[in-house]
Amino acid sequence: MTAMVMNRRALLFTLGSTLALGGCLRPTFRTGELDATGTGSIAARYTLAAGDKLRVIVFGQDNLSNIYAVDGAGRIAMPLIGTVQVGGQTTGQAARSVEAKLASGFVREPHVTVEVDAYRPFYILGEVTTSGQYPFVNGMTVETAVAIAAGFGPRAARDYAVLTRDTGGNLVSGIVPMTYSVRPGDTIVIKERFF
Repeated sequence: MTAMVMNRRALLFTLGSTLALGGCLRPTFRTGELDATGTGSIAARYTLAAGDKLRVIVFGQDNLSNIYAVDGAGRIAMPLIGTVQVGGQTTGQAARSVEAKLASGFVREPHVTVEVDAYRPFYILGEVTTSGQYPFVNGMTVETAVAIAAGFGPRAARDYAVLTRDTGGNLVSGIVPMTYSVRPGDTIVIKERFF
């Protein structure tokens, strides 16, 4: 009977120690698939999607130049030409799309530039003080995103996060360090620590 009680105590002690030490271990960072989604500056590889606000300038046509929001279908609605599909395009490609619509009987030799006026928001969930949707800021890291969400919650794992990114219809997730770069539309989850 005493041997059975001793074995049970040893088992509980071992299990408790394992769980406590397991909480000290940091998961291996898995950023490979996220890193493969593009390199360079955001402007060079950024494709437009719902939530972006675009500054469209049509030279010589002040009544068409304005800020337009990309809707859920990836379109902007402009006066005179109606909707223009820009989702999944770079700003340069979007400018060519607007030019093509204007050239089809509305404006002779249109010259258009498209710039991102406001990037789509990022999302942060989990063990932060105020989770939710926030405006994207250039140069943002996971750590900056946590600061925007009013800091860590009391049980937050403070050395890594799980980041999910939409890569043209495919969601890619990875465990990332706090210094990892965030892009517009990313979802960050701050996990709870184990102890």
